[in-house]
Amino acid sequence: MLCGSLPEDEKHLKCSFCRVSTENGFDVVWENDHFIAFRDRHPACVTHVQLIPKRHIGSVRSMHGEEDVALLMQMKEVGESLLDKMCAEGATRRMGFHIPPFNSVDHLHLHLQELPYVSTFRSKKYPTSHAKSPNKSKGFAWFVTIDQAITILARGGKVGLFSC
Repeated sequence: MLCGSLPEDEKHLKCSFCRVSTENGFDVVWENDHFIAFRDRHPACVTHVQLIPKRHIGSVRSMHGEEDVALLMQMKEVGESLLDKMCAEGATRRMGFHIPPFNSVDHLHLHLQELPYVSTFRSKKYPTSHAKSPNKSKGFAWFVTIDQAITILARGGKVGLFSC
């Protein structure tokens, strides 16, 4: 269901990302029937856009199964296309999610970033960690790249803070 179609659900009523629109003060850069992308209000790097599904999904941590893998793959495709349109060089791109409780909004949002970060302090919000074990996709971190998330879910796992 789309966020706006759940008036009785208090969580959705309080979700600021369920009300993303230019009328509500968001700098929307792209939209289709399923997703909407807008510039981050406090960009951490040269280019910083949020891509969200219009359907309310709490976070990457709540995802599992083939349907969610397909959704993340769609988000990756849209994200790559948007970064292409913004002329972001391949080596300077980063796409990923914060993992609760280190997320700011409980609505799945993919950070589309073109590095460098505006400061060392800001970069600390987006650490990536690679697993030391061959059967894991990421190490301990509160940020997971889109590719790590897809791999974890495709293996039947769940995204978490610790190695998974």
